[in-house]
Amino acid sequence: MHRPAYAVALRPVHDSDLPVFYRLMNDPESARVAAFTSPRTADWDLFQDHWTGIRTSTAVARTVLVDGDVIGSAVVYGEPGEREVTYWIDRAFWGHGIATAALRALIAEVPERPLYGRAAADNVGSLRVLEKCGFAVTARESGYAHARGAEIPEYVLRLD
Repeated sequence: MHRPAYAVALRPVHDSDLPVFYRLMNDPESARVAAFTSPRTADWDLFQDHWTGIRTSTAVARTVLVDGDVIGSAVVYGEPGEREVTYWIDRAFWGHGIATAALRALIAEVPERPLYGRAAADNVGSLRVLEKCGFAVTARESGYAHARGAEIPEYVLRLD
């Protein structure tokens, strides 16, 4: 199957991106797959507060653009030595290499190592993205997945 080529770019997050992020993060299927979501994402005011916190912290937060359109976010956050990556891509664009391209661009922009990533053990797509970007599984843990209402297994990955 031929996949279309997309022009993937990152830029700083703008206020106008937040309604798009809100819509994407409240897609039930996307949330189920991601599993480890925050109950704050369903409330617009809490969602805005969350993003204000990200944007005023030491996090490196970027909007993911495809052909100039906002289709997701990619963020490095946390304390030095424990920084994690997270990303959220519009489900309509899954399987096209966009998350991989966005994460590669983000980790190129943030040279500090190690970086960590986490994914639900059954989130094959996200695990593949992380591994294609050089992350390796270092641990298997479990945690409460708000989007699934249950404790589920997850993998912790590390990029040195």
